Amino acid sequence: MPHLSSPAIVLRAIEHGDDDKIITFFTVKRGKISLIAKGAKKSIKRFAGILELFSVLNLDWAYGRGRGLPILQEASIAHAFERIRTNIAKTAYASYWCELVYRWMEQGQKQPPVYELLEYTLDELNAGDLSEETLHITFQLRFMVINGFRPGFEHCSICRTPFEEFGSNSVAFDVRRGEVICPKCHSQKPGRLHLSKGTIKLLRWVLNAPLEKLHRIRFSRQATQESLAMLEAFVSYHLGKETKSLKFLKQYSATLAH
Repeated sequence: MPHLSSPAIVLRAIEHGDDDKIITFFTVKRGKISLIAKGAKKSIKRFAGILELFSVLNLDWAYGRGRGLPILQEASIAHAFERIRTNIAKTAYASYWCELVYRWMEQGQKQPPVYELLEYTLDELNAGDLSEETLHITFQLRFMVINGFRPGFEHCSICRTPFEEFGSNSVAFDVRRGEVICPKCHSQKPGRLHLSKGTIKLLRWVLNAPLEKLHRIRFSRQATQESLAMLEAFVSYHLGKETKSLKFLKQYSATLAH
């Protein structure tokens, strides 16, 4: 059996039969892959405490001669991210990011920028130096860009007027087009949200800045609320549905607000 290895992030785990688990990973070398972990439900030596969601692992797996799933041979922890799993808010954010990668990415589609973004965001979430909401905004924006859905904040999608020349401070964003619309072209149609110019400037900065410079940015409460509302609508529209983890995250945030 040919053996393969790669750093990987655990996206999903389900039980399979009496003893096994099917684990879906996002790897550097092979993108999203699903492996069967033989005896993972009862093995103490091989996999105990290793195959936890969000963990960064070093994997070894092998393909058999049949049509079944590849078999996980060995796994060792590179980054466990314990602070995420002991905090319900961090767990909710991490679950959404991993589910987004799981739902969006095709099996075997190699995409190192997505891996780098997910690992960076989980690492920062675990460290706690950046706010959870800032990381949530950053991950969704950058993830959409990598996958070909860059929001258009530079000019009106209809008349091409530059954003800097918009007369009003309230700017319409068309979720379906993924672009802003100037006050002259805007009409009250479904699927359009409103963002302040200040919010759009922050989002443009997040789109273009290196990840290591994100510590410099500060979102106001208004900018945070507007950005999250826009991204939740934008991502769900292009994904085709709202993920289960996003529903939980919204419910949890609503509970905190009250």
